Amino acid sequence: MHCTILHMKKKLTPPQKTILQKIRNAITANPFSRQRLLADCAISELPPTASNKKILLAAKSKAEEMGREFMPKQKTVAAHYDDNTCRLIDGLFLFITFHRYLNQLDLHIKAQEKQDTPLPLSCAKEMLRDLEKFGYSTQESARHIAIFFQMRRAFYFINTTLPGDCPCMKALRCRLWNNIFTHDTGLYVDLLWNRMEDFSTILEGETGTGKGVAAAAIGRSGYIPFDLKTHRFKESFTRAFLEINLSQIPEQLIESELFGHTRGAFTGATADHAGIFARSSRYGAVFLDEIGELSPHIQVKLLKILQERIFTPVGGTKTQKFSGRVIAATNRDISQLRQQGKFRDDFYYRLCSDTITIPPLHTRLRENQEELCLLTVHLLERITGKKSVKLKEKVLAALNASLQTTYRWPGNIRELEQSIRRILLSGQYIPDTKKQGNDQMELSQALEQERLTITDLTRRYCDQLYSRHGTYQEVARITGLDRRTVKKYLDKE
Repeated sequence: MHCTILHMKKKLTPPQKTILQKIRNAITANPFSRQRLLADCAISELPPTASNKKILLAAKSKAEEMGREFMPKQKTVAAHYDDNTCRLIDGLFLFITFHRYLNQLDLHIKAQEKQDTPLPLSCAKEMLRDLEKFGYSTQESARHIAIFFQMRRAFYFINTTLPGDCPCMKALRCRLWNNIFTHDTGLYVDLLWNRMEDFSTILEGETGTGKGVAAAAIGRSGYIPFDLKTHRFKESFTRAFLEINLSQIPEQLIESELFGHTRGAFTGATADHAGIFARSSRYGAVFLDEIGELSPHIQVKLLKILQERIFTPVGGTKTQKFSGRVIAATNRDISQLRQQGKFRDDFYYRLCSDTITIPPLHTRLRENQEELCLLTVHLLERITGKKSVKLKEKVLAALNASLQTTYRWPGNIRELEQSIRRILLSGQYIPDTKKQGNDQMELSQALEQERLTITDLTRRYCDQLYSRHGTYQEVARITGLDRRTVKKYLDKE
């Protein structure tokens, strides 16, 4: 929507300007942030203690009422206002349209999850009609529909696949949203919606924390154009995310799996083979799991992809183009690998547009003991296909009978999922104590070899005390540290 008519501009009344600015604040805010909640509360005039559903319904009602005041009588109506006012009115119209079709977009996402061929968007005609009434051109409307679908997709995958009420998980969901749309959605929509391929990401965290789930949430939430002729999106998000675990591939085959090979490139290459970069969608992402296992030789070749967006299959002479994003993950300490010369600095700096740490399960439980119940419900539904209060209570009872509340869950979410499966099969779960024994051995060896700083030693001591006693207060009493200092050491883990 553009302001091009050069005549006397209309002015907003102070109440109009105030409500439009509140709506603008809401549409540019991260939906997983408190900022968005407060923005919706400002529109609805309800307190943050009200239910999210009630707040959103009231905000939508206020926006619809405001929209009727500005409903264009002709397509150039926005040209009667200055540029800043046009931008505020834009925000109003987009807020209204997006929230009118939330349910239909959710249904489309769930239907599309089941197949790889793009499905027609059932509400496309209505959305195009509404956007046209608000004064948008057909091409503008198509881009807005694509953005709407992307935003709802991102919210769906981040919200449904990464549950958790503890502070570190709330912060993680915010970080993942920003990774897709930046910290300012307005900036993304204006300038970066078709330029995110240059923003690579490293996901760090222990084995089993859910790095692959976080990567999939990012990879399936890229911008996919809307086709005005077919009323379908040009790619299914189910095909937009490809992953490869580098630790499971022999060194001599990694190049072939990444870049592909031509027939006759090596013994056994009886046909051309497309690597993961050739198969990837221009609207999606490639996930390189266990990036810390790559040799410096392969890192150099990947660096070329990140810098120049081109690669050459093994045995080939023609370069091919790669247009997607790169997401990498590791459970190893990259800083240490760099110090040892096993991870190239230039490769790291090309990968680290954003570095996100996935919290371990024991940190989540330390922040909120109710995480275990919430995750059990989530995993049981994924395993059995339905919710069952009776089954949840049975599993939690078996876990409580087998484990202390300070159990560290060395295998993280993956261990919890398998413990649930084992309880469903045998009725009980016997925890793996080998890992915790190894931790003790590693600590003894580190002390013997004089490899620990006073900070490392204090952190590990605090961690052992917390595992034994289960409260910050008790650790503080024993160590003589204040509670905030204890929490700082434990949260660094």
